Amino acid sequence: MLEILYQDAYLVVINKPSGLLVHKSPIDKKETEFALQLVRDQIGQWVYPVHRLDKPTSGVLVFALSSEVANLLSEQFREHSIQKEYLAVVRGYTKEEELIDYDLKVILDKKADKDRSKNKEPQEAQTEYERLKIAELPYAVSRYPVARYSLLKLLPRTGRKHQLRRHMKHILHPIVGDTKYGRNEHNNLFREKFDCHRLLLHASKLEFLHPVSKENMCVEAGLDDVFKRVLEIF
Repeated sequence: MLEILYQDAYLVVINKPSGLLVHKSPIDKKETEFALQLVRDQIGQWVYPVHRLDKPTSGVLVFALSSEVANLLSEQFREHSIQKEYLAVVRGYTKEEELIDYDLKVILDKKADKDRSKNKEPQEAQTEYERLKIAELPYAVSRYPVARYSLLKLLPRTGRKHQLRRHMKHILHPIVGDTKYGRNEHNNLFREKFDCHRLLLHASKLEFLHPVSKENMCVEAGLDDVFKRVLEIF
């Protein structure tokens, strides 16, 4: 059973586990379970995706209960009027706070986007972060005698594909557990020492305007046991 964070007659919000796709994808055909179908079966009615989280990312995920509400919520995402907050563990000691303003090239899926132009201009992308904690671990990694990490609150101002993961790689502080943009030596350390086999990126909070009642909504999602175990080192 998925954890339902909020539900009414118009929408349902869940805490998506790491490793679960939002919906079927031609780029990951081996998967048989998807958040959309699981939520539909759990609440007994059709649901409509409004936004997405990467498969390895956990946290707040919103579904609409009608196409009309889905369109209204999707418009808020397109206008960047929705406030998103993430928690992440990254390599090294970051600055205490920073605004990353770095344009990102459009990433096309080989199968899903095979008919789209590959010559698109880079898209504007901004991510703000605040460092919450730091930790030094007594394990040698690469050429360093100890391993250092930062716990960050990430606030994306735009919503590009893999934006947070790519921005953290850009400033040389990749997210731990990121097998695409991260560093294998740090990923392996967390697997071996903390039994952590997931991306340490969690969509912890989402603030938006309810599309029907017009109330200000703030939905928060708790961490899973693996992420909690990692945070104990901080």
